[in-house]
Amino acid sequence: MAKGKELKGRIKSVENTRKITRTMEMVATSKMKRATDRVIAARPYANALGEMLGHVYTPELAEQFPLLRRPVQLKKVALLLLTANRGLCGAFNANLIKEARVRMNEWEARGIAVEMHIVGKKGIGFFKYLGKNIATQRIDITDKPTAADASSLVDDLMARFAAGQLDAVYVTGAKYKSALSTPPATDAVLPVTPPAGGTQVSRDFILAPSSEEILEALLPAYVRNAVYRALVETEAGFQSAQRTAMKNATDNATDMLQVLKRTYNTARQAQITQEIAEIVGGAAAL
Repeated sequence: MAKGKELKGRIKSVENTRKITRTMEMVATSKMKRATDRVIAARPYANALGEMLGHVYTPELAEQFPLLRRPVQLKKVALLLLTANRGLCGAFNANLIKEARVRMNEWEARGIAVEMHIVGKKGIGFFKYLGKNIATQRIDITDKPTAADASSLVDDLMARFAAGQLDAVYVTGAKYKSALSTPPATDAVLPVTPPAGGTQVSRDFILAPSSEEILEALLPAYVRNAVYRALVETEAGFQSAQRTAMKNATDNATDMLQVLKRTYNTARQAQITQEIAEIVGGAAAL
């Protein structure tokens, strides 16, 4: 019965694992719902900012604001990589890291210096392992990112870009399309690019305060909102990926349990048949 005891131990172990993965799936489902609600809530404000910027922006005004400055040649860029602090989410973090590495290799091949700013233990650990220099690293941003978190990440980069110390700022994060589609993407947040088509709408506006004052307040808010959206979409992508991974683990554990129980029952039946045969054989001998 040694094999039977071994199978019972494996069945118990898989059952315990299934309980854990099922619980994690339920927790991730709840967090995913809240994260997607934040993504949906952030979109109207972002669309309103983009529409306002598109209407106020003119090429003449662009020359007055450093955040709209377009360098003739890229010499140094900052890359803000957003990853998670935890794993058990399939290839989610690995895809984000791969996207960042591809961009870094492209820039470095063109002779452009890349300054790394990383959020999340997974990204920090990977680039430390590679021996890359990390300008700033953050692990204190929770699963409920706020506008203050976005400001703390990008305000210094905005100031350095305005001072001419950086030629561009990019953010690598997940694009939340659906619970099953969260591809990695790298977007430029500086210099600010007004939404396409916004300046083509011919309207008469009476602006108070002036266009210059509106742009002065609008441009930093637009950049902070872009980083905030990247944070909330990456978090929603992480929760979706973890839910999918835990659901797959639970399903695999269920399938494995069926195989183990079938094997255990077969072994037990064979042992019982053998014992009966031994008893009958012994009785016949007597």
